[in-house]
Amino acid sequence: MRFSPLLAIQGGLWASRTAASLSCSGDAIAPLLPSGASLNFAVSVPANGSFGQAPEDLEFPYNATGLPSLCALSVNVISSNSSSYNFGLFLPVSWNQRFATGGNGGFGGGINWPDMGTFSNYGFAAMATDTGHISATGNASWALNHPESIIDWGYRAMHGSVVLGKQIVNAYYGSNVSYSYYASCSTGGRQGLKEVQVYPEDFDGVLVGAPAWWTTHLQTWSVEVGLLNLPNDSPSHIPSSLFPTIQAEVNKQCDPQDGVTDGIISSPSTCSLDLSTLLCTSSSTNSSSCLSPAQLTTLSRIYTPYYTTNSTFLFPALTPGSEPGWSGLLGPTDNNTVSPLGYSYIQSFLLNSSSSSTYDYTTYTDSLVSLADALDPGNATADSFDLSAFRARGGKLIHYHGWADPLIPTGSSVYYRQQVEKTMLPSSSSSSSSSSGITNDVDVDIDNFYRFYLIPGMGHCQGSSPGVDAPWYIAGGGQAQGLTPRSTYSVPGFQDEKHDALLAMMGWVERGDAPEEIVATKFRGDSVAEGVERQRPLCRYPLVARFDQSRGGVDEAGAWACERLY
Repeated sequence: MRFSPLLAIQGGLWASRTAASLSCSGDAIAPLLPSGASLNFAVSVPANGSFGQAPEDLEFPYNATGLPSLCALSVNVISSNSSSYNFGLFLPVSWNQRFATGGNGGFGGGINWPDMGTFSNYGFAAMATDTGHISATGNASWALNHPESIIDWGYRAMHGSVVLGKQIVNAYYGSNVSYSYYASCSTGGRQGLKEVQVYPEDFDGVLVGAPAWWTTHLQTWSVEVGLLNLPNDSPSHIPSSLFPTIQAEVNKQCDPQDGVTDGIISSPSTCSLDLSTLLCTSSSTNSSSCLSPAQLTTLSRIYTPYYTTNSTFLFPALTPGSEPGWSGLLGPTDNNTVSPLGYSYIQSFLLNSSSSSTYDYTTYTDSLVSLADALDPGNATADSFDLSAFRARGGKLIHYHGWADPLIPTGSSVYYRQQVEKTMLPSSSSSSSSSSGITNDVDVDIDNFYRFYLIPGMGHCQGSSPGVDAPWYIAGGGQAQGLTPRSTYSVPGFQDEKHDALLAMMGWVERGDAPEEIVATKFRGDSVAEGVERQRPLCRYPLVARFDQSRGGVDEAGAWACERLY
């Protein structure tokens, strides 16, 4: 029988429920706080209620809805003489004795009440921090000449909020947290990896998607890749109107390799693209559906990893299949500019340029990457590859990334996983084979605590473009915000460890049941009410799903098997 958290509430792994021992009031909660922390508010929210700080919460300008009966509170913590941060807590009336934390996105600052709402429907006491400021995702102006605020954003606000948040939860319920979990994506993924690396005691299980872990290289690359397509009056400029043409040709070449042509590229890294097929010829009747030689050179550079002039690797490239989302990083070049995710980092984090004059990104050179590495503002980069302390305490890490991510190249996650393997495993590891398809002790050892999944066709953290319609939903951090309704939690109709990555993490941490495949779901129109369009297994790295028509239809998860490509 499929595992259901609704049944488990009554008897099983998640059966134990605890009621609050304190009232949801300032009089009860304020005395719990240490010096330097103060209560912003504490309010009761009825069942099926909503809560948040929209529209003032610029990063999350919509409230959590469909909530269980709970106590919502917020705390302010002074972090230095010139900075402070806030965090929020949802404390459900019926608590599962577990603690769950969500993260943030980009340079944004705000309390992630929507993800907290998702967690609370599982029964978690849920927490999120504003990282010390309020701003939209792409706005880094708050960082200008505020080094302490950058430290809060980098790591301090998250760790401090986790520690104090747990203390409040323990006192509120009169019972200690049994297990602590983290789930988030993008900057939230970076925050999760930073916790694993620096504060391995904070969480028992960490679920991270598309982590922006290599801050110093990702943000500078975001300028570099935009400059490849500038100026916009150059013969080499590719206008965004040509992106669909490029996508169609990429899909035509790369899609069939998994055994079926269905619009989904299962393994972009193994596709050998012949870009010459996009070249305008003497017989081309419509130059708006083909590329000139100069544009073809630009396209080749977009798909090429970023190296210095002395051939030092700096950052991976966008992958084939990511074209539907290129408007984010490359779209601004139509207006002769680059993404603020790059130049605002350089201006406000690295150079502390005056806010009255925007950084001239056309002066960009590779030397800014070296400067970023030397400064690493806020110590934000999560580039430790030795996760021994986290593994030693029994921590579990599930890491995923969409193959069609147009903002954080998927290769950055592949690179991180490979560096962990190189760092943590002796080069003398002997080879062996296993029934799982993993062929050596190196993979098996790392997989004992760290499993990595690539999601074909998924963009940045969630979603799949029309025409691709790839299964992407695994109940990862923030993914419910890409569905209708946003109050969705778990995987409706499939509330089990096979389909829900958070439940899979809980089963791994609490019972030792390590996940193999995780089945991703695509709802029609991303609306739960419209029902399931297709499902597909996600394979633990480095395996890839291959279609076998003798086992069922292409939209059925059971018709796909995880195999090595070679």
